[in-house]
Amino acid sequence: MKKLRIGLPKGSLQQATIELFAHAGFKILLSEGSYWPTVDDPELEPLLFHAQEIPRYVAKGVLDAGLTGKDWVLENGSRVKAVRELPYARQGLSSVRWVLAVPRGSSIRSVEDLEGKTIATELVRVTKNFLKKRGVTAQVEFSWGATEAKAGELADAIVELTETGRSLKAHNLRIVDIVLESVTQLIANKASWQDPWKRQKIETLALLLEGAILAREKVGLKMNVSSRNLEALLAKLPALRRPTVSPLAEEDWFAIETVVDEKVVRELIPVLKKCGAQGIIEYSLNKVIP
Repeated sequence: MKKLRIGLPKGSLQQATIELFAHAGFKILLSEGSYWPTVDDPELEPLLFHAQEIPRYVAKGVLDAGLTGKDWVLENGSRVKAVRELPYARQGLSSVRWVLAVPRGSSIRSVEDLEGKTIATELVRVTKNFLKKRGVTAQVEFSWGATEAKAGELADAIVELTETGRSLKAHNLRIVDIVLESVTQLIANKASWQDPWKRQKIETLALLLEGAILAREKVGLKMNVSSRNLEALLAKLPALRRPTVSPLAEEDWFAIETVVDEKVVRELIPVLKKCGAQGIIEYSLNKVIP
């Protein structure tokens, strides 16, 4: 049987990735300490690697495809096919930022102030390229971790990953500039992408994962409405295209079904009720395929 070997990120993105695959229709099981998950699709062979390593293994052909950050593709200089951006992170649906940060009391106010200074980061290549574009020469040192603790002690500045900025504030650090905005990507080995079967499998996977991400911020709504209130209700009801309207067995009554952003529902339901909607049902979605 043909198989697609795919790398899944171990660490901070691991649980979010497993949950995303579940919404996409793939049940991944992982024993504690194992690097070989099982999945209920015999055509997939998942392996766990650190996100930093996945671009390199995909480029070499060890993996046919993988999920990793755009940041690590750039850091490794990996020649891979970027199939789809999948904007999810550890704490939600978003991109992440690599920021240049210094202690709050530092005299460094701009990138140019780093001339001749020392910067600690895990993202060495990207940071060097960023400084080069700004015409700044500085010493960029690789950091194995605990990078935030090095600012002001072992380095004049750091370049660190952040989603919310809360950890930087907790360490009394101030953001000077944004080095890179990154998002999770589905990437493919270039030779694998040229294989028709593997390409179709990767494209199907991309479609389902993208649909699962889109569904996370949306919900479905069902309701009934009389013909005399139909137009007024439809005027208030958002939808991906237009709501589905179906006649009921009872004369002059219709069933309405639509998909809306979850964040608007708490304000929308009272409005729909005032417009004559009855039997309103809100339900969660696994996938939304535009």
